[in-house]
Amino acid sequence: MKSVISVVGRDAVGIIAKVSKECADCGVNILDISQSVLDGYFTMIMISDIDSISVPFSEFVDRMAALGKENNLEIHAMHEDIFNAMHNI
Repeated sequence: MKSVISVVGRDAVGIIAKVSKECADCGVNILDISQSVLDGYFTMIMISDIDSISVPFSEFVDRMAALGKENNLEIHAMHEDIFNAMHNI
């Protein structure tokens, strides 16, 4: 299974490293990443593999949100099933 992780906030050094470390700590593998800085705002979308996740997915979601709060970012992790359901008519 996969998840979609989005990150938005003011650009700062180490954002990708912090998000990647939290993923690794939870056994989440990053499959694809797209990031950009637009007029000082950092934006990133990651597709990750959660087949080997070491914590319940709900805990991972909470940990990512807490990481965002600690770093003045909005970080959302969403299971691919929910993401796909949101984008189907």
